Amino acid sequence: MPRVTRIALIFVFAFVVVTNAAGQNNAPPPPEKQQVLWQKLEASIADIDRNLDGAMGVAVLDLTDGHRYLLHANDVFPQASSIKICVLGELYRQAQQGKLRLTDLYTVNSADLVPDSDIMNGLTPGVTKITLRDLATMMVAVSDNAATNVLIDRVGMENVNAFLDSLGLTHTRLRRKMMDLKAASEGRENVSTPAEMTSLLESLYRGKVLNREMTEDFFKILSTHKDSWIPRDLPDDLKIANKPGALEGVRNDSGVVFIDKRPYILSVMTTYLRRERDGEEAISRVSLAAWRMFDRMARASEYGRVISPGNSSH
Repeated sequence: MPRVTRIALIFVFAFVVVTNAAGQNNAPPPPEKQQVLWQKLEASIADIDRNLDGAMGVAVLDLTDGHRYLLHANDVFPQASSIKICVLGELYRQAQQGKLRLTDLYTVNSADLVPDSDIMNGLTPGVTKITLRDLATMMVAVSDNAATNVLIDRVGMENVNAFLDSLGLTHTRLRRKMMDLKAASEGRENVSTPAEMTSLLESLYRGKVLNREMTEDFFKILSTHKDSWIPRDLPDDLKIANKPGALEGVRNDSGVVFIDKRPYILSVMTTYLRRERDGEEAISRVSLAAWRMFDRMARASEYGRVISPGNSSH
């Protein structure tokens, strides 16, 4: 092959590689000084990952300019209760389509009760009636598994997965009900990736799934106060719409953090944990590092100047 042709082919190959790499994040790069903040965040997360006795995946998405950071973000992780975000999304989608109403009543049935359902197990079977929206609140706020299973039956497991397919989320799957240990032992695990859970939340946030009214109510439910790891070290008054998940050896949390002027999405998944508490602490540390960066950018000008109320300095 002539030398000129070889050089031309090498140039074309290099161009394709660079183009493909850039295509993984179509958003324009952030301003130069903000890039420094992103690099420091990446270094902090890499340090947390390196010191975790287990596997971790992270996705961070800036909802203002579309910039994202991904670490093992396409790896598939068991979801535990974080998969309930998908069930909630399909519930609201069907409500918008008129297939059901959030005010539809369900009568508590003893056959629906499962362990670890503190609220549902305390209600009176055959007597207590609650709305589908109430069940959704219980599913999110206290992660009630019986409430979740009732909603899965109501919307249909196959419809949840068809909803995910419609968004191109092929690695996110609802394969079993909550507390179905037989299905779990057969390998039918509920799974997703940090990248796909971030994409799901972004589609919902940007109104690509629900109308404005339904979108607002969806995130109102998802931001119900709960014991979880993304908010653990963040300000108490900060709105965070998230859903954690916990199994033996597994800790996850995914959600939208509504910082004024700089909202972002964070998904952190950990598995193969020697100690679950280490996974919880890793999620909280990643969350705190991300919040510190976004809070700083939200309060500063493009040059990094912060003008606090009552500040008269020159």
